[in-house]
Amino acid sequence: RVGQGDAEVRRALMILAVIGVCAAAFVLAGASDKKGAEGRTYKIVFDNAFGLVKGGDFRVGGVNAGKTTDFEVVKKQGESPKAVVTVDVSKPGFGDFRTDASCEIRPQSLIGEYYVDCQPGKSPEHLKDGGTVPVEQTSSTIPVDLVNDIMRRPYRERFRLLVTELGTGLAGRPDDLQEVLRRAHPGLRETSRVLRILGNQNEVIKSFISDSDTVVNELEKNKKDVVRWVKEAGDAAEISATRRDELRAQFRRFPTFLDELRPTMARLGEMADEQTPLLADLERAAPDLNTFFTRLGPFSEASRPAVRSLGQMGEVGTKAFTEGKQEIAELNKLSVNAPPFAKPLRQFLQTIDDRKRAIENDPRAKETAPPAPDPTAISGEGGFTGMEAIWNYFFWQTLSINMLDDTAHMLRASLTADPQCMQFINHKPDQATIDKCNSYLGPYQPGILSPDPLDDGSNASAASVRANAGKPASRLGERRDEGMPEAGPLPGQPDLSKPQIVLPPDVQDLLDSLSRRERQRLKANPDELRRKLDSIGAPPPDNQTTGQLLDYLLAP
Repeated sequence: RVGQGDAEVRRALMILAVIGVCAAAFVLAGASDKKGAEGRTYKIVFDNAFGLVKGGDFRVGGVNAGKTTDFEVVKKQGESPKAVVTVDVSKPGFGDFRTDASCEIRPQSLIGEYYVDCQPGKSPEHLKDGGTVPVEQTSSTIPVDLVNDIMRRPYRERFRLLVTELGTGLAGRPDDLQEVLRRAHPGLRETSRVLRILGNQNEVIKSFISDSDTVVNELEKNKKDVVRWVKEAGDAAEISATRRDELRAQFRRFPTFLDELRPTMARLGEMADEQTPLLADLERAAPDLNTFFTRLGPFSEASRPAVRSLGQMGEVGTKAFTEGKQEIAELNKLSVNAPPFAKPLRQFLQTIDDRKRAIENDPRAKETAPPAPDPTAISGEGGFTGMEAIWNYFFWQTLSINMLDDTAHMLRASLTADPQCMQFINHKPDQATIDKCNSYLGPYQPGILSPDPLDDGSNASAASVRANAGKPASRLGERRDEGMPEAGPLPGQPDLSKPQIVLPPDVQDLLDSLSRRERQRLKANPDELRRKLDSIGAPPPDNQTTGQLLDYLLAP
């Protein structure tokens, strides 16, 4: 039972703490950190302006912001008279009232002095200069001296009589009495608002209370940390107390800071408005971005080896660059004398490749020169440039030391770097040697792979060819002797022993559609073949062409 009582006490304390925090948050929420311009005037409607005087203090959030300048009584039909108080805002940064601004009359001292205190509100709609704060948003504090007077005779008996006589009338107007009491005492109004907020958050408060035991247990487990936090908070408060002058100076400069912050916040608001289309486009692109980032994960995982290799390469490259500093330094020293050498070299290369500097006219240069509008084109007479003359020397010198006729081109001199390709051989080399040296003269080298008329019988390959001369070929492409048609065509070459006829497409389609028996009948009756060709619009063939066509039809 003792434990249960402690739990109930803790729940009650938690509830009171929540109510206090909510009330404080609600009261403080009325304050606005935005500033308006100085020199504004507002009218505030009260049920009762008791204790206010012209030139009295007008405060915004407890800070003196101006003075009360005028009073008037307004009476509308069917309503009780109202007091309209005019206030002037003279302090910069405290004149930006909103349409939900609230005001109340508060006692300033025990001798009967009062002042008007307002909260600017937080509605997005501004209250114009000269605007009015309605009576529904104001309240009047009950003067303490009047309450004290009621406790004394004869005012106590008089108040009892008033309440007794007015009780009947007030009993018939409970709603009006409730409204008057709410505006008469701001504490009742604020309490109603707090209770309304708590009523809307009853489920949250219920969960908070049900979980409070868990929170308290956790706090019990960490009470050393809580004690340490409280101690450090006390130390922080003590240190802050020693900095009162600095804090006071900071808050004194705070209105100026807010005033200078206004243009920046205005530009920030404009930037936020301009960002609206961008955010809309970003919202439309969100699904694609989600897909992109989803696919980016596997891609990043697959790229890890490449990134590691790149890192290793970077390490090697860093080492190479570090070791290459000396070479770069030497190149830097050599580059000092490079311009004097590079300029004559450029002039020499430009001169040697200029066709206008050709020393003699040469028709061969015009034949090989590029066409216009190439800058090296020859329109009239001209010759080779110096650079072309140098390459012509190597070309023509190579031709002059080699034998060339209408049949063959024999290389008399050549440069060979591989010893395996320098020796001449009289037999067919293996495929590796052919691929490497690329000097194989073909499969019909006289005296090696084919009969040589001048052979004296000493060549074994030629003797083998002569021994098989006159015999029929055993395979396609094999030649037993020169001029043997039965040897057949070489692989990949046409068979020249048969007519090479290229037929029109219509004729070819007609022949492809004929069977073997129909081809035999057409060969025996050429006139029928001519009629079929006429039916498809083919030109009439002559006797020789018809015979070749029949041979083609009857070919195996």
